[in-house]
Amino acid sequence: MPESPRPRPLPSPRPQPRGFATDQVHAGADPDAASGARIPPIHLTAGFVFDSFDTAAARFAGDDDGYTYSRVGNPSHTALERRLAALEGGDDAILVGSGQAAVTVALLGVLAAGDRLLSSASLYEGSRGLFRDNFSRFGIGTDFVDTPTDVEAWRRAIRPTTRALFVESIPNPSNDLHDLAALADLAHEHGLPLVVDNTLATPYLLRPLEHGADVVVHSASKFLAGHGASLGGVVVVGGDHAWARRADMHPHLHEPSALLRGSSWTDAHGDAAYARFTRDLVAARLGPTISPVHAFLLQQGVETLSLRVAQHSRNALAVAQWLHAQPDVVDVGYPGLPGHPSHALAQQYLPRGAGSVFTVTLAGGTDAARAFVDALALVSHMTHLGDVRTLVLHPASTTHAHRTSAERAAAGVHDGTLRLSVGIEDVADVVADLARGLAAVRDALTAAPAA
Repeated sequence: MPESPRPRPLPSPRPQPRGFATDQVHAGADPDAASGARIPPIHLTAGFVFDSFDTAAARFAGDDDGYTYSRVGNPSHTALERRLAALEGGDDAILVGSGQAAVTVALLGVLAAGDRLLSSASLYEGSRGLFRDNFSRFGIGTDFVDTPTDVEAWRRAIRPTTRALFVESIPNPSNDLHDLAALADLAHEHGLPLVVDNTLATPYLLRPLEHGADVVVHSASKFLAGHGASLGGVVVVGGDHAWARRADMHPHLHEPSALLRGSSWTDAHGDAAYARFTRDLVAARLGPTISPVHAFLLQQGVETLSLRVAQHSRNALAVAQWLHAQPDVVDVGYPGLPGHPSHALAQQYLPRGAGSVFTVTLAGGTDAARAFVDALALVSHMTHLGDVRTLVLHPASTTHAHRTSAERAAAGVHDGTLRLSVGIEDVADVVADLARGLAAVRDALTAAPAA
């Protein structure tokens, strides 16, 4: 089984700073050297031919940066990795097959049996299940901070065996934002990395590395791809964490490695040790490889990221304001609204827009939610988000169905709560469809027999 490292995908050198929209189109994607094609081609190959016996040996020894096998590296992957590293302001990026794989790979690059992860309780249910049900089988424990907006609650929860902090930049679906800079300061005070899932914000709205985060992950299937047609994930690594100077926190990076002929990862790569270890010993060994076709589709999506996310955010604010004014609505969980508890943090961290995924809670509970969803014609009922289309889901009966009612309530998920992912359609058409849903709620509740 091939074990040689992939070439390290640093962003292409730039003679001067460039804007976000320029980088989302140009970063990491030079014209193809063989054909001159402006768009990087799709390299549909399992492996790569070696020029000679000695070339193969050099690549497996890590002395040659060429490709060996697509599980370990592929030019279609590298082009997108370079672009995403540039957009997040990172030093390196590792492309994988899904957002769940990105979270797994990023954290297993830090954590081992006996370690503990400290996570916000406000997060995607798939991540919660991964930490609780899967990591626990590896001997990795997880502590959840139930009041994640309170930095002191995080401080009290740190244990001697804590090895990383994990948050979402915009928590799904609660939208209770975190003070990322304060959490980064706390993490670094204890020698710990801060890992941020930036899926809902995207680097267009927020770049967590600029606020002290050390590692950023994305479900690239969402806003980065944008069109609901492909799956992917990415781990982006910043350059400031002292991986090479904390043998007590990261012993696996300081121990001799057979892959490095007896050297340690920090000896060979300094503070880039985490990125190389995570790429070569976690991603390559576990094998959550993305198809070159999906890498190409993701790269196409990224080229319009700023245009789409700006429209998503404008539409979401308009929809949230309209819903907030409706008598059938109990609550709108959108931090772009002045009355939301996280509004001040949204103004601080998300000046370009507060994203486009939020909850709306209807009076009337499950019956109201059912009537609302079943009446919609334009809005799609599905378990996805970040699509150009507006989407709706009822968390209590789907993503959060296996949690107790008390746990759902603590997460802000009630029987009448719906999650909206607002798309880029004409906002008047989205509002008209939601109005159709609210009209159906009123009809259903009026027709319901009295208890």
